[in-house]
Amino acid sequence: MENYNENMNYSFEPMPEQQPGGQPQYTQPQQTPETSVKPKKKHTGLKLAALILAVTLVAGTAGSVLTHVIGTISEKNAAGQTQEAEAVMGEAELPENEQDMGSYNLVSTPLPEKLPSNAGDKSLSRSQVYAMNVNACVGIATQITTNIWGQTASASVAGSGFILTEDGYVVTNNHVVEDATSVTVKLYNGEEYDAQIVGTDAMNDVALLKIEAEGLQAVTVGNSDELLVGDEVIAIGNPLGELTFTMTAGCISALDREINADGKPINMMQTDAAINSGNSGGPLFDMNGNVIGITTAKYSGSTSSGTSIEGIGFAIPINDVMDIVYDLQQYGYVKDRAYLGVTVRDLDSSTASTYGLPIGPIVQSVAEGSCTEKAGMQQGDIIIGYEDRTVESYTDLVAALHRSKAGDTVTIKVFRAGAEIELTVTLDERPQDDEISAIEDEQNQKIQQEEENQQQQQQINPFDPFGFGFGN
Repeated sequence: MENYNENMNYSFEPMPEQQPGGQPQYTQPQQTPETSVKPKKKHTGLKLAALILAVTLVAGTAGSVLTHVIGTISEKNAAGQTQEAEAVMGEAELPENEQDMGSYNLVSTPLPEKLPSNAGDKSLSRSQVYAMNVNACVGIATQITTNIWGQTASASVAGSGFILTEDGYVVTNNHVVEDATSVTVKLYNGEEYDAQIVGTDAMNDVALLKIEAEGLQAVTVGNSDELLVGDEVIAIGNPLGELTFTMTAGCISALDREINADGKPINMMQTDAAINSGNSGGPLFDMNGNVIGITTAKYSGSTSSGTSIEGIGFAIPINDVMDIVYDLQQYGYVKDRAYLGVTVRDLDSSTASTYGLPIGPIVQSVAEGSCTEKAGMQQGDIIIGYEDRTVESYTDLVAALHRSKAGDTVTIKVFRAGAEIELTVTLDERPQDDEISAIEDEQNQKIQQEEENQQQQQQINPFDPFGFGFGN
């Protein structure tokens, strides 16, 4: 499903003794292409009214195009020491799982079938949780190439992450490593490693990296479904890209927040632990020392009355992350993601009010052979419902679609020719991003050509309030 909006652009952001381990929480899927990916737990998302709020993805950006350069992650108590990373995205074909890394070959072994978890009554102190986990936390520095006013320039991004396995799998946010030409992972003891990007998921802002190392300290993984509002948590990360391995503390402020970050609605939990630029991708721990989320975003700005916003940060629940991570390791992308095969445009409220129409995304095109075409969806339909959810925008539709997987049969309600119609749709599997981009580009070119033709003809097509031929 793609979106076109003439007004808005969308884009689908020395360790003390460890506590005794409890029962493992996660099991790896079977390593066969036919295996179904475990569906994500369905959440009842709570939409936040934003007033003058802005959701900020908390990765730090710097480089020659900015007035301030954020240094590469420095050694503890040794500010100013930087090291440039080499490019890691080689394309040479190597046997099996080996990837050309220049000076060495990186072998991506499968993730363990089970990951450990610490049992307990959540009674550890903050200092104990920090000491248990700081060696499993990392700083991440990347190099990206940007285009500023037609000029190519280099910039750096600083973020955070955590070690998932002792053989070097590292988890962070997608927006930390997106478009990176090189990625460097820095450990608490000062060691640095070039990293391979194993896979990324832009829609849920998760990335999996791999470094060539053995015997690393890894995090233990908790169960984010068991969290309660008020549970104490701590975050470890690299705020501003310079204050390395900083701990901040707070509590779970709310669960199941549906946060729209850069046009992508993502289920997150809210926390008042301080989250700042550079914290992106870092771990959020419970008081058993288990990672229970990835710190990702915060609200910044002020309300309409001018009140400043403080202490509103967000983290992606670890249960959602782990469902994605296993797919990224095995396939490089997330399998069985639902896809409608339509291009839509939001209907603004003033037009809807003028013509007595419901508010919702209007279907601009339906891909030939797609599940929606088979179900009878047509150009000009206004999508107003998905299963038991009301749909009033493109973002609402995407959020609803995230809770389904390919092969599910769902009911979609549309408004057509003055009547509400229910369509039964068996969802397709989402193509990979390059295919999506090609479909989007092709559709946008068609829309642009149609607009140019209308301008040349100096004709204005009347709006049809009953849906007959709208968009033609």
